[in-house]
Amino acid sequence: MGDAFTGPFTGAEREALYKAIFSRRDVRGQFRPDPVPEEVLRRILLAAHHAPSVGFMQPWNFIVITDPDVKARIHADFAQANEEAAALFDGERRALYSRLKLEGIRDAPVNLCVTCDRERSGPVVLGRTHMPAMDLYSCVCAVQNLWLAARAEGLGVGWVSILHEEALKATLGIPERIVPIAYLCIGHVSHFEPAPELETKGWRRRLELDELVFRDRWERR
Repeated sequence: MGDAFTGPFTGAEREALYKAIFSRRDVRGQFRPDPVPEEVLRRILLAAHHAPSVGFMQPWNFIVITDPDVKARIHADFAQANEEAAALFDGERRALYSRLKLEGIRDAPVNLCVTCDRERSGPVVLGRTHMPAMDLYSCVCAVQNLWLAARAEGLGVGWVSILHEEALKATLGIPERIVPIAYLCIGHVSHFEPAPELETKGWRRRLELDELVFRDRWERR
């Protein structure tokens, strides 16, 4: 990739990175129908593919979904799973849950399923010998890379996790050994919210960093 990618960050480059991190949002309701250009989609997928992976195993695959019929099948499963999820909350919490828009499956021009092939690197993998879930965590790093690259491209991303895994695998023809990691909705948006929607709508507050940082051992501050 050349010296431009290996040298020190300029002040402007550093600020741009933090801008992407702090302005990234989980987008549900602001998608526009404009298509995502193929060259832009490829750039954000390339960013995902350059995520760190333990043992350089690169266990991910990316299923790009634009077919409205496939999206409709995924959305139908979401609707069922969402009813089941709502029933798990009580009282005001359930009422608030029912008012939240938690997906943009049919609205976003591109849906993307990120998967993990847990057998790709064989039975013994450097760095995974004692923590076998490192392949799953590596795929989550790919999701984060893609999300930040998308934000830099002006694209919104929404992560839909209220789905039945087996139904998702059946709809997308995912083999039994492959694990779905993330189902993402991607597209241009009308705007980015100034703060996370779940925060502004009263679902949860952002925790204070100092509450979460320990020194040298658990709960030592």
